[in-house]
Parts: sequence; C-alpha cells; structure tokens
Amino acid sequence: MAVKSVSIRIEEEMLEQLAYVADFEGRSINSHILVLIRQNIDAFERAQGKIEGVIRPAKNVKPSGKK
Repeated sequence: MAVKSVSIRIEEEMLEQLAYVADFEGRSINSHILVLIRQNIDAFERAQGKIEGVIRPAKNVKPSGKK
C-alpha cells in the first residue's frame, strides 16, 4: 500500500491541544492523527457498512452522501 502525504490547515490552538493529547498518549502528532482517522473509518463502516469503491482525494470530490 502506498503512503501519501496530505497537508491540512489547523488553528494554532487546536494544534497545540492535539500535540498535548498525542504526547499524553505517547504518540507523535502524525501517529495520533492516524489513530483518529482509523477510528473514524471504523465507526463509519460499523454504521454504514464497508466502504466500497474509491474516491480519489486528488480530485477533491465530495461523496454523494448516504446511500
């Protein structure tokens, strides 16, 4: 599986808070963000079913929403 980079805009205060939580959990900010993303995907799939198909982030396409 390829590893991609993504850049986000985040308020400084929120970044500092995220860094605090990540440090408390013994993680880097990057690792902590990946944990949060995995948890979000897992919760989505439990509620909505397995994600099928691909939406390429480079196209910046919004999914159509609920099926």
